[in-house]
Amino acid sequence: MTLSNDTLSELPADVARPGYDRAALTPGIVHIGCGNFHRAHQAVYLDDLFNLGEGHDWALMGAGVRPGDAKMRDAVLAQDGLYSVIELDPAAKSARVIGSMVGFAEVASGNAPLIAAMSQPSVRIVSLTVTEGGYYIDPKTGTFSPTHPDIQADAANPDHPETAFGAIIAALKARRASGVPPFTVMCCDNVPHNGHVTRDAVCGLAELSDPELSAWIKTNVAFPNSMVDRITPATGPRERALAQSFGIEDAAPVTCEPFRQWVMEDNFPAGRPALEKVGVTFTDAVDRFETMKIRILNGGHAIIAYAAGLRDIEYAHEAMADDQIRAYLDKIETTEILPIVPPVPDTDLNDYKQLILSRFSNPEVADTIRRLCHDGSNRQPKFIITSISDCLAQGRDCTGLILESALWCRYCYGTSETGAEIAPNDPNWDRLVAQSKLAKERPAAWLEMSEIYGDLAENAEVVAKFTALLNDVWARGSHSVIADYLTG
Repeated sequence: MTLSNDTLSELPADVARPGYDRAALTPGIVHIGCGNFHRAHQAVYLDDLFNLGEGHDWALMGAGVRPGDAKMRDAVLAQDGLYSVIELDPAAKSARVIGSMVGFAEVASGNAPLIAAMSQPSVRIVSLTVTEGGYYIDPKTGTFSPTHPDIQADAANPDHPETAFGAIIAALKARRASGVPPFTVMCCDNVPHNGHVTRDAVCGLAELSDPELSAWIKTNVAFPNSMVDRITPATGPRERALAQSFGIEDAAPVTCEPFRQWVMEDNFPAGRPALEKVGVTFTDAVDRFETMKIRILNGGHAIIAYAAGLRDIEYAHEAMADDQIRAYLDKIETTEILPIVPPVPDTDLNDYKQLILSRFSNPEVADTIRRLCHDGSNRQPKFIITSISDCLAQGRDCTGLILESALWCRYCYGTSETGAEIAPNDPNWDRLVAQSKLAKERPAAWLEMSEIYGDLAENAEVVAKFTALLNDVWARGSHSVIADYLTG
């Protein structure tokens, strides 16, 4: 049956539902970017807390800044803010309806409805999931880019901003003018040092039009760092059919693995929900957890992605069922990544690696290789190239990581090894394809994309190794080259 407040009591008995009075919830958090990850992660933790009878003044007000966000708004509001989350445990799937979202700001040019929502005194946290590439980072410097056209446009029109950061600045300005304390800005994106990165984006943009306001934000607004983790595939016909199999007619279902993790700095001057009661870890060592996750999990996804993509493998669990790809991942993780990851409190890195291998192998998740290959131009510098640089700095071998980079280059040529066309799969796809074609004749051309590789093109050892590996991939195919790597 179609989800709504009126039909909650009529759902099948095996579908969990909110055990609290949703009418008693009031929004304390505005969340920008209500995609699948947020709705399977932060919103679920809040739903768990509300089910304990606590934190009912911390409900979510959804928001977005892109025209496409309006589709999610329409879908969720038509269901009274409800949607289903299906956990894909290989032993037994389970479904629950999440009730922690109580509204969704209108998506409009200039973001006036969003600014008004964030200006409400009851809102004490503004959180974001705007993707890894949404923070206007200059890849050459690794810092905020004030020259990006979106940023320049908001700087010229600060009262009618089009970016999330411009809207945050406008809301903070309005709150200061009316004597309302500032909210905490909580990034939930998979970005290294995400709180610092978000602070740089907000303050850097404010500096362009109002330096005094920028200084006030730096002094008065908290930007806690966090690490978030849950594998959440895109929603398509399969996922909607799964919801229907539980007796739920849902326009916006989410599927996800059973595992989830959230680690945060406890830096919330305006208050926060008691999320430690539902499994969130508050610690001063967020950076250690973050490095572990980005290098081992996200780096691991990249390692299997391009090897599998070149072989026309569709799903991550199918890649893990390929003995060679699994061994390739295991060797790089064990010999090249784990040795450079700093110790993490109360965590054994080898155990964590085994957990990652198990999570990748879950056949129920059906995470697509295409999703894992997407947006390499933004993900590679964070997930792979940092590990290459650390290995080089420590005098460690990084042949497997450089081979991963060669496989990404080959993937970006636009055809798999069977000759099948690879549809555009990156915001910078045309540039990557053109560079890959240059690299087929002169491999060093790939490393000369300094916005991705920094100064690695100046390292003769890296250039020589990459050249040999890419030439070998073209000459003999990825299977033979990976086999050579595995035998040493």
